[in-house]
Amino acid sequence: MNTGILAAIGAYVSWGLLPIYWKLLGHVPTAQLLSHRIAWSFAFLAIFLVLTRRVAKLRSDLCPTVWGSYVLASLLIGVNWFIYVWSVNAGYIVEASLGYFINPLLSVLLGVFFMRERLRRLQWIPLGLAAAGVIYLTVQYGRLPWIALTLAVTFSLYGLVKKKAPLGAFEGLTLETGLLLLPALLWLGWSEHAGVGAFLHAGIGSDLMLAGAGLVTTAPLVLFAAAAHRIPLSMIGILQYIAPTIQFLIGVFVYHEPFSRNQLTGFGMVWIAVLLFWLERWKFGRSLRQPS
Repeated sequence: MNTGILAAIGAYVSWGLLPIYWKLLGHVPTAQLLSHRIAWSFAFLAIFLVLTRRVAKLRSDLCPTVWGSYVLASLLIGVNWFIYVWSVNAGYIVEASLGYFINPLLSVLLGVFFMRERLRRLQWIPLGLAAAGVIYLTVQYGRLPWIALTLAVTFSLYGLVKKKAPLGAFEGLTLETGLLLLPALLWLGWSEHAGVGAFLHAGIGSDLMLAGAGLVTTAPLVLFAAAAHRIPLSMIGILQYIAPTIQFLIGVFVYHEPFSRNQLTGFGMVWIAVLLFWLERWKFGRSLRQPS
C-alpha cells in the first residue's frame, strides 16, 4: 500500500475518532472548547508555517479579495466546528455522521449550481435517493435532521469557498483561525473573569487535552495534504467515507445512542445513494480509460 493511501486513511481515521476526544472534554462548555480549538489550532499552524518558511509567501498573497473569501470561510468553519462539538457532547453523534455522508452529494449539487458543472443522467438518481432519505428521516423525527443538514451545508459551502480561494490548505486555515482568534480569546478571557473557565482549573489532563485540540485539528490536515499529492481524487472520494462510518459506529456501539428501524431505513437510503454515486463515477472513469 503506497504512502498516499496510508496518509489518507490516517487522516480519515483521525477525523472519525474525534468524537471520543470531544467526549473526554465534555465537562468544558462548547463555546470554550471551540475557542480553545481555534486558539491552539492557530498556534500549531503558525509554528508550522514558520518552520516551513511560508509566512512571507502568505503575507505577499494577502489582498482585499483574499480577505473577503477567508472571512466567509472562517464563519462557515466556525459554525461547523461549533455544531459538531456540541452535537457530539449532546448525544447526537449518529445524526452528525449523517451530515458527513450527505456532504459530498451536496457538494456535487453546489458544483452544478455555482460552478456550472454537469451531472450525467445516472448521477441524478442517487441525489434524489439521498433527498428522499432526508425527507423520510424528517417525517420520522417529526423535525428536520437539522444537525446533519447544518453540518452538511456549512461544510459544503466551506468547500465551495475554498475551491475559489487562492491560498494553500495550511495558509488558508491559518488565516481562518487567525480571523477567529480574537473572538475566541475574548470569550476565553470573559469565561475566566466570570469564574467558569476550564483551562488551569480542571486538572493537568484536561489542560493537555484542551491544548491538544489544536493538534487533533491540524494533524489530520497534514496527512490529508500529503495524500492529496500522491493519490487520485477519486480514491480520496471513496476513502472519505471512513470518517462518518467510524463516527456512526462510535455513536451506536460505544456511546449507545438510539438507532431505530426507521432511522436505519432513512440512513440506508443515504448510504445506498452514496454507493450508487461512487459506483457510477468508478464505472464512468473506467470506461474513459479503456481503449476505443
